[in-house]
Amino acid sequence: MAVHALSSLSRIDYVDHFTVSTDVEATPEQWARAMFGDVPSAAERLIWRGFLGLRLSRGRSPDTVAGWRITGRGDDWIRLETASWFMTANLLVQASGGQVSLTTCIRYDRLLGRGVWTPLSAVHRRLVPRMLRAAKHRAATLPTPA
Repeated sequence: MAVHALSSLSRIDYVDHFTVSTDVEATPEQWARAMFGDVPSAAERLIWRGFLGLRLSRGRSPDTVAGWRITGRGDDWIRLETASWFMTANLLVQASGGQVSLTTCIRYDRLLGRGVWTPLSAVHRRLVPRMLRAAKHRAATLPTPA
């Protein structure tokens, strides 16, 4: 399914998409939790809350992944969402056909959003492939979905 159809954003100002091949059978939510965990790590809190000012839920919840709200899902995808006062973001995890992918979609709600995200996006694009490979190893230890 097209990213624009899965995103909740009325306008997408930034998008990137990364995919890794896998033989691991896991639901999109299991993949999202393998990528980010149930609660954000210290590094994620620093970037997401500290630099980006994103409003994350606290603690573990079946309605969140690493503090991001689950705002949509289908058989082969899940959408996580959060916002700050200057940007709104979606993380879309798709899993099907021997591949898992992560798409980041951002809408700049204020001019500051572009100024803050542009330099951080370079770091983001270097980290995501590594994170996907690590998630692939973590997902391999999950029970097979029913």
